[in-house]
Amino acid sequence: MKRTLLFAATLTLFTCNAPITKNEELKPTKAEIISQFTALVENDLKDDNIEGSISLAIIHNDSILALESYGPSNLNTLFRIGSISKSFAGFLMLQLRQDGVIDINDPVENYLPEIKSLVDYDKYEPITIKQLATHTSGIDRESRSRDENVRFGTINDWENNLIKALPETSFRSKPGERFGYSNIGFAILGLTLSKAANKPYIELVRDKIFKPLEMNNTYFNIPENQKNNLAKGMAGGPTAELNYERPKREQTEVGYRIPNGGIYSTPSDMVKFMLACMGYSKLLNEQSIEVLQTTQTPTTRLRSNYSFGFDLYSDQGIHTVGHGGSNAGYSAHFEYEKNSNYGIILMRNYNFGNTNLDLRSNALLRKLSLIE
Repeated sequence: MKRTLLFAATLTLFTCNAPITKNEELKPTKAEIISQFTALVENDLKDDNIEGSISLAIIHNDSILALESYGPSNLNTLFRIGSISKSFAGFLMLQLRQDGVIDINDPVENYLPEIKSLVDYDKYEPITIKQLATHTSGIDRESRSRDENVRFGTINDWENNLIKALPETSFRSKPGERFGYSNIGFAILGLTLSKAANKPYIELVRDKIFKPLEMNNTYFNIPENQKNNLAKGMAGGPTAELNYERPKREQTEVGYRIPNGGIYSTPSDMVKFMLACMGYSKLLNEQSIEVLQTTQTPTTRLRSNYSFGFDLYSDQGIHTVGHGGSNAGYSAHFEYEKNSNYGIILMRNYNFGNTNLDLRSNALLRKLSLIE
């Protein structure tokens, strides 16, 4: 009798109301997805067990959905962003192109004749600005110079140290032939843009990007009154002996690593730059934003699609634009999905931990994009 009554009650429920599908019952909301993600990051930080710090921002269109800081840090804490600095160089290049200062197909030697001192330079066609900005110049990842100043010279002398590095820097492929990540290539790009605009690179980025976007807590050289806000970098990580001295030294001992890895910032400031990359500013026009989001490399391999200072990733329905960064004692990730306009910024004061910044960012953006 009880079974009959149960069946009748169930039948009444499904005939009086539209059935709820399994997918509808389980589909999380935007708030739930973000809450689960931030809880995961916070728990990872605790499990890493080295008293580290992670700060993050999540955005949709021009709104901030989450701005959080975990560990001994706060929302004003500065982190080094590493190779995300390359995105600023690429953005600047597009600005100068818009302004008519450069043609990206110009040979670099037109502005920086010292590039001719590269090993085997005369064997190939001249390298172009575009090739530097897309990692297709064929230049080695780093200089092979043993000069201590080339690797650890001061910020103020980075240009001279780059020039010193060129005669001991070679090629691994023909310019324009294939994608090959080059840190020194982006350093050369920065100095080339500086020469073209007739202004020091650091000053150029400040005037063209930091100031217009009111990125008031973003620096190449941290002011004395802001040094207490810098997260203490820990090189190594949970599975290796921690090194506190190397990240500290690299505040000033940077060699030529300025355009390719020299910026310090906060998540809230990086949100301002992300919005500019999405088109929510007047710094780049619609055509330049489209170019920024379009592959410029001669490859279709998943992890080698690159624009001008931006990694482009497409998989399982998402199409993202961004960059990762890692220096001694710091790691960061900056990425947005160009169709749904969700974005994620992660900044950390150590190198290795439970949170894989790249994969976790991809997963979050995929989940958020699916609910639109």
